[in-house]
Amino acid sequence: MPRGRGRCKGGKRHFTNFEAMEEQKKKEEKERQWRKEQGETDSEEDEEKSGSESSEESSEEEEETKEQKAKGVGGLIECENPNRVVSKPKKVSTLTSTTSTTTTTDSAAASKPQLSRREREEIQKQRATAHYRKMHSEGKTDEARADLARLAIIRQQREEAAKKREEEKQAREAAASAKKEQLAKALNKKKS
Repeated sequence: MPRGRGRCKGGKRHFTNFEAMEEQKKKEEKERQWRKEQGETDSEEDEEKSGSESSEESSEEEEETKEQKAKGVGGLIECENPNRVVSKPKKVSTLTSTTSTTTTTDSAAASKPQLSRREREEIQKQRATAHYRKMHSEGKTDEARADLARLAIIRQQREEAAKKREEEKQAREAAASAKKEQLAKALNKKKS
């Protein structure tokens, strides 16, 4: 059984030809021009096509769609959803700077833009993390207290280890000096 042929659900696959689509567009455009010259235009068809192309809104929408990259064959097929509203995401840094500069008076609250739920949650999250960092640096959180206790234990262990090393070093030096003295005494006895 040949691979790829019998396994597809639809059997033979059919793909649209880009060149054929372009030819059909040109043909429709010529037909429209001919109808325009003859005066046989369909009022609805003409209004939809010419009205949408000449309006400023459509030019703005075209610019926005050009900015967005089309994925796959989306660039080849032109389709547009009239119900789709493209919203530009707001930066949280600009929102926090505007909220921190305004006072909490009634006039400022009225002029302050309404924030979406996500934006409010993001601002609250940033404030909470800043507050937690401040409390942690002051040592007022449970985690900071545990860290400080662990740090104190480690410091104490290091001090004890340093004292032990110092004592061992002194003991080795004392043993080495005692050995030298014994060796010197033994050599002096042999010489005399």
